[in-house]
Amino acid sequence: MKNELERLKAEIERHNKLYYEQDASVIPDSEYDALVRRVRELDPDFDSERKIGGALSNLFAPVRHEIALESLTDVFSIAEVDAFAAKVGAASYCTEPKVDGLSVALSYENGLFVQGATRGDGTTGEDVTANLLTIADIPKKLAYKGKLTVRGEVYLSREVFERLNSEREANGEKLFANPRNAAAGALRQKDPEVTRSRELSCVIFNLQAAERTFARHSETLDFLKSLGFNVIPYKLCASPESAASEIERIGESRGDFPFGIDGAVVKIDDIARRAALGSTSRVPRWAVAYKYPPEEKQSKLLDIVIQVGRTGVLTPKAVIEPVTLAGTTVTNLTLHNFDNIAEKDIRLGDTLLVRKAGEIIPEVIAAVSHADGSAPYVIPAYCPICGGAAERDAEESALRCVNSLCPAQLINGIVHFASKGAMDIDGFGPAAAEALTNAELIKSCADIYSLTLEQLSELPRFGKKSAEKLLKAIESSKRQGLARLLTGLGIRQVGTSAAKELARNFETLEALSKAAAERLSAIDDIGPVTAGYIVEWFANPKSIELIEKFRQSGVDFASKELSAVGRKPLLGKIYVLTGTLSRYTREEAASKLEALGAKVSGSVSSKTTAVIAGEAPGSKADKAVKLGIDVLSEEDFESLTADI
Repeated sequence: MKNELERLKAEIERHNKLYYEQDASVIPDSEYDALVRRVRELDPDFDSERKIGGALSNLFAPVRHEIALESLTDVFSIAEVDAFAAKVGAASYCTEPKVDGLSVALSYENGLFVQGATRGDGTTGEDVTANLLTIADIPKKLAYKGKLTVRGEVYLSREVFERLNSEREANGEKLFANPRNAAAGALRQKDPEVTRSRELSCVIFNLQAAERTFARHSETLDFLKSLGFNVIPYKLCASPESAASEIERIGESRGDFPFGIDGAVVKIDDIARRAALGSTSRVPRWAVAYKYPPEEKQSKLLDIVIQVGRTGVLTPKAVIEPVTLAGTTVTNLTLHNFDNIAEKDIRLGDTLLVRKAGEIIPEVIAAVSHADGSAPYVIPAYCPICGGAAERDAEESALRCVNSLCPAQLINGIVHFASKGAMDIDGFGPAAAEALTNAELIKSCADIYSLTLEQLSELPRFGKKSAEKLLKAIESSKRQGLARLLTGLGIRQVGTSAAKELARNFETLEALSKAAAERLSAIDDIGPVTAGYIVEWFANPKSIELIEKFRQSGVDFASKELSAVGRKPLLGKIYVLTGTLSRYTREEAASKLEALGAKVSGSVSSKTTAVIAGEAPGSKADKAVKLGIDVLSEEDFESLTADI
């Protein structure tokens, strides 16, 4: 028993680190909860709550929360909810969906958003203010002028998550395991523009502190909603039976929420009663989180279809008889890769046990039974699109079509090149790419810039106006700059973030093309493997030909990241904004500083270069003075950023 207990505790610790420190959970909550319950059986004194947070990243300044961001006690049955109600003896409960995202605290002063931080370990989090400023539904200004701190959950909506994974699948990139991982990874980026491109959302579920009092939690939510926050939907329940009914209703309608949920939260509504009950060292005594059991159903496997991405990776998908999971009808689900098919011995005609991982991605748990006469699935030796050889990629455990002229790779590569995150050619989607490649008008992404009005007008789907509009968008894309061009080229392991790092270190595409692997691997986000791919790509004769076509078409090879104002004169410097500036919003001032290469932080530390103080600057200016850090006026700020 001792060996089992130690093994399970080590496994729980491993999953804690994956979940909180690497934003890469590999098992659903239900499996994690099962591990915890088993350890609890063996050791009743085990700290059964998932540990809050993990090691803080050195990319962000630490922020100490004035009021701790506590976790909740998990319960797994209505009987446990009833036991909680009997223990606290409350008359009214607030029942809400539990969002599966990344918890943050947002602070406001004088009506302005001044700082945002991750939960971290509950006491100390990470300053991610600049990234939170990119989230549209976080208010930057409030009508309320007192100090205010709210707690919310940053999430990736179902719609955006599914679109991002579709794009990654088409590009042959690894899919996001779940929305929570994708949201956490996006929020903890050095570059706010990467965060902005991920289209995150935020829902508020608690008032942490305010310069006014409230009697009930539900009143605070109504107040926050009136200020313009996106507030969690809630229902007041007058009895444990009513709360149980609401838990059931939330579970049945979980597919209707824009966010993924992993449970329902039952809270005492009366704030005075909460204060009287208080908290343990880890969790409040006035709330519990009911965790839904995983919804698993059986369905028949009708077919396995293979999609080919822009990098040639072959991805298998299962076609199944329709089944309802988490409120939606599922007919297709991911098989992840061919190793997964072999490990689970999945065969055509099988009865499969399926579920929605994280309430979002339909996946196969296991093959329940094989059909009579079935045979093991044979991994394809050839690409289903072009018939070219399909070879195992040892580095990525993937099967890849090695034919660089494969139509699927060409079409998906062109769609990626024209996509919003790359060259942003409006109107150049999959249908246009397929029509133009089928007509043999484009055989590479560089051929986009040779298209004429006459050529486009002859195609069935293009009228004169739509053709003119597309050509205008194509012409405009020539000025996107080095970072977007690199993103569009689809060099292996060079995504948006890596492309921007390269553009911060090289003035032109020509300079980058001559860089040695040692020089490249020393850059943030570019390790030795990626450096090798970059050098290999630029040495390829086809790449050289492609670059020359771009040059002749007038595509801009210059880095916008380095071309603005003397190669980013504030690069490496850290500024903190505090108080109210008379001529700029906080976001406008931050953008001007960032355009010159500076980092804008929400907290003062020994690494801070200077604090820029407007009216009513508060404690940040005082702290800067104590640390001997310069405090600049609005006029100083304007002199500093005069060229932007």
